[in-house]
Amino acid sequence: MAYEWIIEALDETWIAIDRLVRPQPPEAYDAPTACPGWSVRDVISHLLGFELMLHGAPVPQFDGPWPDYVHNPIGEINEAFVAAHRREPGLEVLDQFRDAWIRSLVALRALDDAGWQKVGWSPEGERPYYRFQETRVLDSWIHLQDIRDALLEPADDHGAGEEIVVNRFEAALPYVVGRKMQAPDGTLIQLNLSGRLGRTIVLGVHEGRAAPVSPGNQVPTVEITTPVALFWRRAAGRIGASAFLSASATDVRGDRAMAQAFAENLRIMI
Repeated sequence: MAYEWIIEALDETWIAIDRLVRPQPPEAYDAPTACPGWSVRDVISHLLGFELMLHGAPVPQFDGPWPDYVHNPIGEINEAFVAAHRREPGLEVLDQFRDAWIRSLVALRALDDAGWQKVGWSPEGERPYYRFQETRVLDSWIHLQDIRDALLEPADDHGAGEEIVVNRFEAALPYVVGRKMQAPDGTLIQLNLSGRLGRTIVLGVHEGRAAPVSPGNQVPTVEITTPVALFWRRAAGRIGASAFLSASATDVRGDRAMAQAFAENLRIMI
């Protein structure tokens, strides 16, 4: 199957969430996460809600004003599902999520190539279905780390989900440098990532557009060396720009103002 790697990443990530949370005591579901206003239960409810919606369930009605952390229509959908399950016992929410993801995996395994490539709605706009499901991996894998942090059970995770996450964040870097930073022509940014998925990424700016370039002899405008884990945490908005740059494992060389602008604009997930 052409997209089996996406199914594998979803299956692996969702099972990891279940194995982590299921043995926990009831009060663990109320532990706050890095997501503003959301507990562990709320994060699971969010993941559940998206799978239910993909199975045709309507978005629950939400009464009252939206919380301050809801900024867009996708946020409203997320919050509506979270609020609908907030008074349910955590284990019941987890059971519903497991039932929903099993149905999702069955449906994905039955999908033909045309179904994977069909363009339709996604949180990013009209996208091929495989791209939408990649985004489900990104969202689910980052939330797995949110739950681990909330339960004080951090773990190294080098599975298929991490690879998709890092690749997606790397692919967004030209947008970060060219569109968000609006770096001037001639800017050269080199990012050295260490770890299992380590790589060197060099971006150059020409005519207002940033694009990957081959490493050469030219001295970069700014060079940042940092672990993969700090890179994805900053790109996901789980640590601030200052924490990213000042971490003992991060080394910055060159234009400090440019490095600061890069770190501030590196947040890709909203």
